[in-house]
Amino acid sequence: MNIPLSLAINAYDHVRDLLSGEVRAAGIDLVPLQLEIEEIFYRFTRFREWQASEMSFGKVIALMSEERPEIIAIPVFLSRVFRHSAIYLPENSRIKKPKDLEGCRVGIPEWAQTAGIYVRGMLAHEYGVDLARIAWFQAGVREPGRVEKVELNLPQGVRIERMAGRTLVEMLEKGDLDAVISAREVPGARLFKDYRTAEAEYWKKTRIFPIMHVLVLRRDVYERDRWLAMNLFQAFAEAKRRSLARVSEFGLSHVPLPWVPDHVRQWREMAGEDFWPYGVEPNRPTLEAFLQYGYEQGVCRRRLAVEDLFAPETLSSFKV
Repeated sequence: MNIPLSLAINAYDHVRDLLSGEVRAAGIDLVPLQLEIEEIFYRFTRFREWQASEMSFGKVIALMSEERPEIIAIPVFLSRVFRHSAIYLPENSRIKKPKDLEGCRVGIPEWAQTAGIYVRGMLAHEYGVDLARIAWFQAGVREPGRVEKVELNLPQGVRIERMAGRTLVEMLEKGDLDAVISAREVPGARLFKDYRTAEAEYWKKTRIFPIMHVLVLRRDVYERDRWLAMNLFQAFAEAKRRSLARVSEFGLSHVPLPWVPDHVRQWREMAGEDFWPYGVEPNRPTLEAFLQYGYEQGVCRRRLAVEDLFAPETLSSFKV
């Protein structure tokens, strides 16, 4: 008899065959819940309403740094986005380069938002920006009332003012902010106008392909049946393999856009044959950088090692 497992997740193409039942995790009957991503993060972070979940990587490292974490991660990386494109400015801004952000007013949806952690880490480590010399303001992107979902231990000199009744879009439009860092698109100009070139160069230099969302299990569920972790990992890997085969095919339009297989070829030439890897070792530069950024920025209570995050059953596999 299979174990039913509730799973909240976005309907990505690389999980499609798993959600449809074409790919099955051995011994598991998935009960999929397809919700808006912000709703998934809010409800699972606050209430742990389901047994497995897609989760913001920033929230994952914050929760995993607690003394008794209530979750454990599986190295399945559901969303990855380079984030040079996530820094927005008013039109005709005087800010021309990253260092110009010092002394400015910068809006964020949450300090612990994954995209923001990567952007601030990149600004500090690649461009020498002093994060303590920026005035930080926290608000919802388009709706007022957004709040931090995890406890922070901010680094010395960093201050965040919460703007409960305002939005980042409105504040940027009215000139009350000089810049916004947001995963969601914001009307305005971008600091990195040719962000694709900047992101490609960043990848070549650092081998960091930012991981946004990770698969997690409630720890009580995992500890009751530890085999769930590896069986889920294998099933997600097979669903991803089928997805990458689809988007690489020239004969059919699996995605409603032209030239997708050609774009796949270009990225494969840069990133290698497995250009969207799961597992720890192919992703170690990204994972180690993100854990460093999270600790430096006060999102984590303690410095985590990569192996601290993931179910140990998923860190190696049998060989024949």
